[in-house]
Amino acid sequence: MSSEQLIEMLVICVQGILTVFAILLILWIAIVIMHKCVALGEKKEKKQEKMAAPAPTAAPKATPVAVATEDDDELIAVLTAAVAASLNTSTYNLRIKSFRRIGQNAPAWNAVARKEQLENQL
Repeated sequence: MSSEQLIEMLVICVQGILTVFAILLILWIAIVIMHKCVALGEKKEKKQEKMAAPAPTAAPKATPVAVATEDDDELIAVLTAAVAASLNTSTYNLRIKSFRRIGQNAPAWNAVARKEQLENQL
């Protein structure tokens, strides 16, 4: 192998590497431009939604928790035990002052699946 052939191979190798990096640079620039266009479009959409949306009304105040009844006392005992178990502490170190019941937000199929899961475990 002569020195001329070696130089020619090195030139071809360098040209190939430069071509690859040039294409990668072009792709990177295209991705950055597309990202900025998408972000600009999202900003415009949010601005239009804010202008079109009516002014929010004042949220109703939360109703205070009713005085504990006998059923609620049992529920508070269960809640205290669950929190104590998750914190690895004694129930004497905890005091639940209030609680609030929340509605069922899960779809019907999810509630049925939970019920079946509980029945299969017991």
